[in-house]
Amino acid sequence: MTYPQRIFSSALFPPVQYFVHLEAASEACIEVFDRYERQSYRNRYLLYGANGPLTLSVPVVKPKGKQVPLKDVRLSYDTPWHQIHWKSIEAAYNSSPYYLYYKDELEPLFSGKWKYLLDLNQSALELTMAACDIATPLRQTTQYHTEYPDALDLRNQIHPKLDFKEDSFFKPQSYRQVFGWDKPFVPNLSILDLLFNKGPESLLVLRDSLLT
Repeated sequence: MTYPQRIFSSALFPPVQYFVHLEAASEACIEVFDRYERQSYRNRYLLYGANGPLTLSVPVVKPKGKQVPLKDVRLSYDTPWHQIHWKSIEAAYNSSPYYLYYKDELEPLFSGKWKYLLDLNQSALELTMAACDIATPLRQTTQYHTEYPDALDLRNQIHPKLDFKEDSFFKPQSYRQVFGWDKPFVPNLSILDLLFNKGPESLLVLRDSLLT
């Protein structure tokens, strides 16, 4: 079932919850004029490593002032984070069923240097949506609005500090994880975890995770 337009914050390899809403939306609108917020999915994502959940964060140039819009936030390369991230992804998922299937598409995101966080996020989102076979139309905001009366506003609802169990549309479905064969399932990790473990079946998991 398709639902009305939904408004999302920009996010880097966002969690399964985010993609469940993407698949359910008639149109997805990505907010680019909101104020940049630290410790959000805008520049961090959660994988499943050998020692459990692993958070990877992309460093940004420290914004001048508190009202810097996301679209103007630049990435910092004071450390080779792009190389570190790719090595972390490889270590976590090189033994997963579909790592080799997606590796060549994903690796270029980490081989170059991006100027703006938004550009990296958008490219990563489009690539992972295509991998999940999600064809929901995407657009970006043209100005900031505090409210969207005619849309489902998820900008502040999908966040690392919020309990996804409060989302009345989302009930994560378990699947086999590389390091989880003898451990409890870890829900709502980055979409990369789902893709590397389930591949072409990822869309079915997303649809089964939607409550109507």
